Amino acid sequence: MVRRMPAEWEKQDGVLIAWPHPETDWRPLLNEVIPVFCKISSLISRKEKILIVTPELTIVEELLINAGANMANVRLYEFDTNDTWTRDYGPITVMDQAEPTLLNFGFNGWGLKFPAYLDNCITSHLYAAGAFSDLPLDTVGLILEGGSIESDGKGTILTTTECLMNQNRNPHLSREEIEEKLRLLLGAERFLWLENGYLAGDDTDSHIDTLVRFASEDTILYVACDNPDDEHFESLSAMREELKGFRTRDNRPYRLLPLPWPNAKYDEDGERLPATYANFLIINDTVLVPTYRDLSDEVALDIIRQAFPDRKIIGIDCLPLIYQHGSLHCVTMQMPKGTLCKA
Repeated sequence: MVRRMPAEWEKQDGVLIAWPHPETDWRPLLNEVIPVFCKISSLISRKEKILIVTPELTIVEELLINAGANMANVRLYEFDTNDTWTRDYGPITVMDQAEPTLLNFGFNGWGLKFPAYLDNCITSHLYAAGAFSDLPLDTVGLILEGGSIESDGKGTILTTTECLMNQNRNPHLSREEIEEKLRLLLGAERFLWLENGYLAGDDTDSHIDTLVRFASEDTILYVACDNPDDEHFESLSAMREELKGFRTRDNRPYRLLPLPWPNAKYDEDGERLPATYANFLIINDTVLVPTYRDLSDEVALDIIRQAFPDRKIIGIDCLPLIYQHGSLHCVTMQMPKGTLCKA
């Protein structure tokens, strides 16, 4: 395989995040959400580097010192952002002839739902600032968010029709044309398309990282709903049946591990929020798992331990994150080994 998109469980140099600040939609929730970002950043810094984009360098540095972060692994970059969802506007890394290449896809605020003019420039700003090692940056004329695709590292891409085929992304492209572009860009050899899957409060048009995740080449974790009275029951049941029909590269059924459904969470306006345990982040030797102060938290952590028996599983209270309709994986983008400058 000449080009491939690494799996998230492969070795990493670090993780990219963007810090919440008063000019983002986090403004009324800063006191609740900043401790979550401190916790995420501190834990990552003990395993690998953490790149943080923020317009408030001094403030963030002090917060991280107080949170016990390993400051030797913290790299701060002063840039303005619209928001904090680096999963969807950070660089997507591919390995080309075993050497990393950064792909800078277009980001249009999940189909022009939200402003993205600052976020869409972050990857190029970081590249110009020398954040990355001496490797190519390929700016791609295609709208694609990192949260919309999952890779097994061996040429399989898992995604949803609802997102990639949505008319608010690349309306001029057919499914076959999108596949062909991703074959060339990501080294994809086959695609697993989910036609079903839904999460109330999700602004992303069913990103795969809120619903279904690879844990290995033959293991899939997925969000399950066993309550017939829940609005998600029909769609997620249909998604489960699709997953049962998927096959691995050597034509075997996947090992499927269902993740529990937390009790419904609502905002002050009564809108249901997208609480999902599928939005975990894999880093070196560890998996960081979002929790929601829910009775299902421990069940979810135990199931994820089954999927990753050789990694430490750490829960992080991410209830404040879902008030802006995302979670832990959404606010992070892993940088595989060889992507970051050593200085």
